[in-house]
Amino acid sequence: MKAKEVTISENIKVGAGNNLLLIAGPCQIESLEHCLAIASFLQKTVASLPVNLVFKSSFDKANRTSSSGKRGLGIDAGLEILAQVRAKTGLPVLTDIHSPEQAEQASKVVDVLQTPAFLCRQTDLLTAVGRTGRPVNVKKGQFLHPADMRFVAEKIASSGNEKILLCERGTSFGYRDLIVDPRSLHIMKGLGYPVVLDATHSVQSMGASTSGEGGSSGGHREYIEPLARAGAALGIDGLFVECHDNPERAPSDGASMLRLEEMPRLLRSVCAIREAYLSTCS
Repeated sequence: MKAKEVTISENIKVGAGNNLLLIAGPCQIESLEHCLAIASFLQKTVASLPVNLVFKSSFDKANRTSSSGKRGLGIDAGLEILAQVRAKTGLPVLTDIHSPEQAEQASKVVDVLQTPAFLCRQTDLLTAVGRTGRPVNVKKGQFLHPADMRFVAEKIASSGNEKILLCERGTSFGYRDLIVDPRSLHIMKGLGYPVVLDATHSVQSMGASTSGEGGSSGGHREYIEPLARAGAALGIDGLFVECHDNPERAPSDGASMLRLEEMPRLLRSVCAIREAYLSTCS
């Protein structure tokens, strides 16, 4: 089934052979200056590529492993920064929400709402984001069969909103590791919505830091690029990549974020592979 075309803004259409959607930015909003610096770098990087950029960052990391983890600036301060990023750069912006009450407030600022993987079956949350009318990037739970994303999408669409992106972010393999089953991308494309691959959260080691200590998630960023290339060969419509200028000092998910300077090489290879894929489908 050919994926529906989802419009994010006048200039960004996702699916149906359109340019690759890139959702990228730091895991957490740290400051306006930091967000603008990363957004500016990303804009320059995609300027000569068949890529449409949406800037992403989170105002609250509500599912941190430990209560001692830094959660973020909060919804009011975070949305104010995202509004300024949008105004100063002209980029569409995306953020995630964790409760139905946050949907309407966030939708007044951001262009795309995102629902976390852990909450992909929460009916009230899904219908709330749907009712805003904003495009929704809904992440597949680590515990969920990709075919069951049909029911997740149906909950959002029951609001009358079919501007839905289905996002793969790995499947639990044992207690801590995640894997991406290539079949998942193919199965979700068959549901009729554009498919996004989250190449960074998919390399997390959940609940375990790279040093082996508990209390924060670790990760293996060396697998981000090969995973993104594999997704391109399978015809993904979008790529989600959290990135940072200094991941080791990031307040969250540092071990699974791409170093910012590595983004140009990654995107060049992904675009070349995706172009080859699309040429075989035309």
